[in-house]
Amino acid sequence: MNPVEQAVVWLNDPLNWTNPGGVLDRLGEHLFISAVAVALGCLVAWPVGLYLGHTGRGGAAVVLISNVTLAIPTIALLTILPLTFLGFGQRPVIIALAVFAVPPLLANAYTGLREVHPEVRDAARGMGLSGPQLLRRVELPLAVPYLAAGFRTAAVQVVATAALASFVNGGGLGQIISAGFGLGIATGGGQILAGGLLVALLALAVEGVLALLERLVTPRPLRRTGGRARRRAAAAGQA
Repeated sequence: MNPVEQAVVWLNDPLNWTNPGGVLDRLGEHLFISAVAVALGCLVAWPVGLYLGHTGRGGAAVVLISNVTLAIPTIALLTILPLTFLGFGQRPVIIALAVFAVPPLLANAYTGLREVHPEVRDAARGMGLSGPQLLRRVELPLAVPYLAAGFRTAAVQVVATAALASFVNGGGLGQIISAGFGLGIATGGGQILAGGLLVALLALAVEGVLALLERLVTPRPLRRTGGRARRRAAAAGQA
């Protein structure tokens, strides 16, 4: 059989899904690693981006931080971090992926607040809103399309990149691909192809679910803004 036929046979074998270390186990690991990494990225990037966007300062710092984090290859972090106190396993993978998630989250949080029209801020201040009230009641609601687009971009990128976790025994769907390479291309080619297909389908599923959620959380008048936000998020992820 050619690799495509082998992949179909492998995916149709129930034991490859339900056995310990099978697809269902690896899928759970993959989602856990990705979710924690994106959450950690949000905890770091959003407060910084919102603060700098609210104050109107630090635009150069946002660009610098985004470029520096993008310049660090994820595979390099996965090689270095396990040699520290973190050791091998999921912890270094989560940290490496969180670093990878920061640029679109940070850039879109900053841009979302800076895109609020100055006249809107002036009107809010004229009504007596303090700085924190202005951020919470005016700027944040208007920045929702940008925050959602940055989250969506970061989540999809992390899910796709989490397959590299297998390099440091971090689990995830990448373990299926790694095991296939261990068998050799002639024997494990179908498993390699099946693992790659599962990662791709998972990334597409996450993209679809988050696209729907993004639309639901974005007020109707701001949905056109959401399209611009997604383009900015994609640019931040590829810069």
